Amino acid sequence: IQLKESGGGLVQPGGSLRLSCVASGFTFNNSGLSWARQGPGKGREWVSGIWRDGYTEYADSVKGRFTISRDNAKNMLYLQLNDLQPDDTAKYYCGLGGSETAAWRLDCWGQGTQVTVSS
Repeated sequence: IQLKESGGGLVQPGGSLRLSCVASGFTFNNSGLSWARQGPGKGREWVSGIWRDGYTEYADSVKGRFTISRDNAKNMLYLQLNDLQPDDTAKYYCGLGGSETAAWRLDCWGQGTQVTVSS
């Protein structure tokens, strides 16, 4: 299984980014997928998940600002980040599992992409 994130960068408060994750080595369209993040000095935090049928879930901290989506034809997972704040600064990881419980249980993640929110 391979998961590779991209799209991170430096953005000002209030800005937006779109993260991408290309996946291989498993049946993508039958799998739930998640995004998690780890900020400086913090533990890894589950952010959002999407089930194979497109049902989505979000952590309260990002609800209304982040949007998860998937393209099964391209084996791609996305996370649209809007209204970014300094507290969103973290390394963002894509992984297996459509819910927080499933993601931690499967514990299969990519290498991550860094998002830094600063003026």
